[in-house]
Amino acid sequence: MATSRRWASSTPAWTSRSSTEVNRLLLKPAVKPLVFALALVPLGLLVWGVFADTLGANPAETLIRSTGDWTLRLLCLTLAVTPLRQLTGWHALARLRRMLGLFTFFYGLLHFLAFAWLDMGLDLAAIVADIAKRPFILVGSAALLLMLPLALTSFNRAIKALGAARWQALHRAVYAVAVLAVLHFLWMRSGKNDLAEVGVYAAVIGSLLGWRVWRLRQSR
Repeated sequence: MATSRRWASSTPAWTSRSSTEVNRLLLKPAVKPLVFALALVPLGLLVWGVFADTLGANPAETLIRSTGDWTLRLLCLTLAVTPLRQLTGWHALARLRRMLGLFTFFYGLLHFLAFAWLDMGLDLAAIVADIAKRPFILVGSAALLLMLPLALTSFNRAIKALGAARWQALHRAVYAVAVLAVLHFLWMRSGKNDLAEVGVYAAVIGSLLGWRVWRLRQSR
């Protein structure tokens, strides 16, 4: 199969036979629908929780926090695709990166809409005032706005229209999104003396960004 040869040709010489097997597995047609379905599981559980009344004493807060948490988790997975490819030779992971990135934006948008609806009652003036007043909401909103052009240009036609170099330069903004997302989470948790989870996300994203910087320096 042409696609399999394309992925295999870019596999480093040191990778083991198991890497080839993993690539073959990742290239199976069922993988993308499976990842799509798995990415919808958190949303499905939240919707079920709303109707089953199992979201706790403050369902609105649970919805806002959960969608924000899943935005960060999916962002980490999206950023991890390239390092995993480079470290393991699992190059077929690249076919999942676009989907993971779009789901990151999807959950980020749900996070903002949950805040705007459940906290602010869709009152535009109140939303703008709250964004201006609270730095962590301002930073989170900036991260979402940065993700918007990335989501809109994540398709093949956009790559052709922009050209590969400009498209790649635009999509490097995902690293700025990652920094803003961690700052958003840090400021949100800073007044509660509960920074352990923030530290985990900061360490993961910091490591992924550090790997990117190191690889760029190695390539020069």
